[in-house]
Amino acid sequence: MKSLIILLAFALLAAAPAKAQSEEDEGFQNELSYGVNFNSNGGLIGGAFIRSTFFMNENMYQFGAIEVVEVKHPKENRYFSPISGESFVDGKQNYFFVVRPHYGRDLVLFRKAPESGVQVNALAAAGPSLGLLVPYYIDYNYGGQGTDIRTEQYDPSRHLDRDYILGSDSVLRGLGEASLNPGVHLKAGLTFEYGRYRESIAGIEVGFLVERFLNTPVIIPDADNHKTFTSVYLNLYYGSRN
Repeated sequence: MKSLIILLAFALLAAAPAKAQSEEDEGFQNELSYGVNFNSNGGLIGGAFIRSTFFMNENMYQFGAIEVVEVKHPKENRYFSPISGESFVDGKQNYFFVVRPHYGRDLVLFRKAPESGVQVNALAAAGPSLGLLVPYYIDYNYGGQGTDIRTEQYDPSRHLDRDYILGSDSVLRGLGEASLNPGVHLKAGLTFEYGRYRESIAGIEVGFLVERFLNTPVIIPDADNHKTFTSVYLNLYYGSRN
């Protein structure tokens, strides 16, 4: 967290004022980009996104985007069944996926040369958060040493012995039983963009995100669950301009 704050502060202070728009950039009207998301609430890969950006003036752009991520509980621990060898998250009752449509603005802090270099933008965006609570199914052996194996949503009052959990089922198993939990989110960050203006582009986006939901999503029943989530994130993206 401290390292990211230092990086954001340094980029804001060190970035020179944006130069006048180059002739190469004057024809730019929109940009379509897509990529993957990494965040402090999402494990190895948090999710994916797609974004459409439109030119406003030489130093300002507006964009609309949609992002789909999984939010995980910080106490999620993966175990392997000594019987089946399959993995499961002990105590997990629900997956929590979030769809985040949002609108935002990009402010150019440092403009790259027409054919090379790095462009640095500051951005801010906000929008609704559509939380989807999806039941987490496990295979539980009620017979102990027997064969009474049932696939059920995890319930701490029924599935008392972790050794009898044989693994977890696919997320598709509970998708039809998902419940909606609406909320809102706000994000702010910096983008570092590479590539040519008139050809493909690639870059990274780093920043902070905060969101709050109407109801508390219960991911692990026996742990603290909250309505408000904060995270730092990193987006890797690729796209093109025309």
